[in-house]
Amino acid sequence: MEYLIEKYSLLLRSIPTDFIRSLYEKIDWDSRGIMISGARGTGKSTLMLQRIKIALSIESSLYLSLDDLYFREHTLTSVAESFIQQGGQYLFLDEVHKYPNWQQEVKNLYDFHPRLQLILSGSSILALQDSQVDLSRRVLTYELPELSFREFLALQYDVVMPSITLEDMLKDPIHAADLVLSKTNTPLKYFAEYLQMGAYPFFLESRKSYNMRIQQLINLIVDYDLPSARQVEVATQQKLKQLLYILSTAVPFKPNIAKLARQLQSVRVRVLEMLDILEKAQLIHMLRSQTMGSSLLNKPDKLYLHNPNLIFALAEGKPNIGNLRETFLLSQLRNAGHNVTYPKAGDFMIDNHYTLEVGGKDKTSQQIQHLDNAFIAADNTEYPVGRKIPLWLFGMLY
Repeated sequence: MEYLIEKYSLLLRSIPTDFIRSLYEKIDWDSRGIMISGARGTGKSTLMLQRIKIALSIESSLYLSLDDLYFREHTLTSVAESFIQQGGQYLFLDEVHKYPNWQQEVKNLYDFHPRLQLILSGSSILALQDSQVDLSRRVLTYELPELSFREFLALQYDVVMPSITLEDMLKDPIHAADLVLSKTNTPLKYFAEYLQMGAYPFFLESRKSYNMRIQQLINLIVDYDLPSARQVEVATQQKLKQLLYILSTAVPFKPNIAKLARQLQSVRVRVLEMLDILEKAQLIHMLRSQTMGSSLLNKPDKLYLHNPNLIFALAEGKPNIGNLRETFLLSQLRNAGHNVTYPKAGDFMIDNHYTLEVGGKDKTSQQIQHLDNAFIAADNTEYPVGRKIPLWLFGMLY
């Protein structure tokens, strides 16, 4: 126990609090059970430790990473009960999915120790999966997405500004753009940086190795996380990586499942299963029409990697600009909590109300001119003109 407290104390001292993810303000920190899920590398551990440093005392709190070798010989329950006996109130459990039978032990701690607050974190594909123990009634779940363009500006360049709602942006895009341009007059320069290496906080450690870190991240998810959650064979793992590479080098990808199956030496049903796995692992987005539904057997209308940085890391320096633009916009919209579907006209339908067409600064409104509530998200432009809104401005949504 002393070993765990000493390790926690050293770790806490190293955590900065000058930049806090926007999710922090949305979490109901008074809830007895909280789960922070999200893809690897998004900063879940840092957010948990920042909560302790900002609002709690080190004596009343304990942060544990359940992949620590200590838990090969000691149980979570024994450590937690010892902590409670010493007056502990706030127990932070990181990497919960790496501890066997974590759902049952967490449930027991919640039920038998009503004064204990539990804050958990885990990778999205594993957190709160169906199990014999139902935690959904006990735990509030929050999703920590990749950094937005707005958060990147704050973290990297200390350009701090509030988020802008989609409704306010579309109602008065000039005012929204002025808010940002009053803080920085070079948004396009920073936007180009963000597309290449701004979605994961570890760009602060080294920009030279950023793409290598992303490739390692993918390998960890596919080779380590997925097999612990699903029955995934080694051959399938290689096909998943091949599929990600195909998506990284494509134009905005309208999938031909039969062709993909031939490329992967697989069959249609298996390809659809692989796409479902990659989406749950937050490595891709699948875009479907409003009428299609999200059944596993329904082919998606379009496929995208989960953020533009993945494209740069996998496409070997040859990303398709149209793919980058659409991937960025889709990621920012969905990470901000909007429902995005594939429309009959335009590129994206948002919340069954707004239509967005994506393009360069010379993109015309011909394809959406007959639609109400339709706009162009235009790259390489700094200022809104009519229904044409700068693409980078959608990075201010969260």
